[in-house]
Parts: sequence; C-alpha cells; structure tokens
Amino acid sequence: MSTELLIGIHSVEAALNYDAGNILELYIESGQQNPRVRELAERARDAGVKPHARDKADLDRMTGGARHQGIAAKYRTPPARTESDLPAIIEAAGSSALFLVLDGVTDPHNLGACLRSAEAAGVSAVIVPKDRAVGITPTVRRASAGAADRVPFVASTNLARSLKLLKQSGIWLTGLAGDGDQSLYACDFKGPVAVVIGSEGEGMRRLTRESCDFIARIPMQGSVESLNVSVATGVVLFEVLRQRMG
Repeated sequence: MSTELLIGIHSVEAALNYDAGNILELYIESGQQNPRVRELAERARDAGVKPHARDKADLDRMTGGARHQGIAAKYRTPPARTESDLPAIIEAAGSSALFLVLDGVTDPHNLGACLRSAEAAGVSAVIVPKDRAVGITPTVRRASAGAADRVPFVASTNLARSLKLLKQSGIWLTGLAGDGDQSLYACDFKGPVAVVIGSEGEGMRRLTRESCDFIARIPMQGSVESLNVSVATGVVLFEVLRQRMG
C-alpha cells in the first residue's frame, strides 16, 4: 500500500469530497479554532476517521515545515493508471473524447494547474510520460484544488506508443508549438481530439511532435516568446470547449 501526506485545508477537503475512503488518519492542530478545519474534522468523524490532535511543533515536523493550516491527513494513494488502461478510457469517452497529453512537465505547480483546467474543461484523461516528468504528488494535489482526484491520470511508459493508440482509435492529435503552421483558432476541435503540449523549457520531444496530425500556435502580440505551460493549457482547452459549446 502506498501512502502520502495531504497537507492543508484544500488537499484534505478535496479528499473528503471525492475519495474519503482512502483517508487513513487525520491530524489537526491542538486547540484549532479555524471553522473550516473544525468542519473537516467533523466530516472525517462522520466518514469513520478519528481526528488526532497534534501540537503545532509536531505538525510542523510532520509536514516538513509546509504551510499546513492546522490540518493534514495520511492518505492511501490509489493505484496509478497505465497505458493498459487507455483502451477502456478511450471507449468510455466516445465521440466527445478530449485528451490532454503533457510531454515532460516537471514543475508540480504547473501540473496541478493543468489538472485544474483539465477538470474544468471536461478532459477525458491526462496522459504523461512515466519518466522525466512529475507525477501526482502532495504539491500537485494542492495546486490542482481537488482535480487530481477527479481527472483520470495516465503515466505511460512509452508515450509514442500511447499516441499511436489514440490515433488508431480515431482521435486527432494537435500539438502546440510557437512555430506551429496554423493558428489555434483555425483548428477544428469538435470531434475526438488530443491536445499535446511539451515541457516548460524544451517543448515537445521530436517523436512526440512527429506523432501529431497538426501543429498549432497561440497567436500573441507581445514580445514574450511563449506562455507558461499551464496558461497555454488553459487557453487551448477552453478553445476546445468554446467550439464544442458554440
């Protein structure tokens, strides 16, 4: 069994909302008066988890000095999904499939923000390479505001093979790059699609880029060369959503 420590109100609240059965223990700061922390403690009791009081120094040590807001929880981490789970996810998504592929994002805050946008846009699953990329960590969970527990997250041992599977399943792949040959707003995202975005510094790797059916760019008027990866992800996903809702 793999466990991790959820730190802070948002992380614990998200787990109580969507995966309370995997909360093993709850720790609250002794004499805690924050009404949100007290409410979460009551919810944990209702879910069969007894809160344990710890003084601030103990919580500080337990959380490694992170900003814990007087609450933390020991959490049983659900098994990670792998590329073997993709066929079932693709089948369930059907004609409205929308996949987000992140090729080598290493900053947990960026991944958390990407997951948050993915959940809001109705993404079918987020696919990342298993190696040379960040996975679901406590920091990612906090940054995702609960989305890490709601969006299927697939860690692929062979990203090129996973992209090939998407294409064979009738899903069109659009990669994002500053030198893309068409504007993002000229792309058609109404069918089953996957949006492919590269790492913070290097962008998409060669094989990933070559797997894409289209390479698009986000039109910009300023002097900056590129957007933060989580910002770019939000721009693209909500253009997909705009087209599908309009």
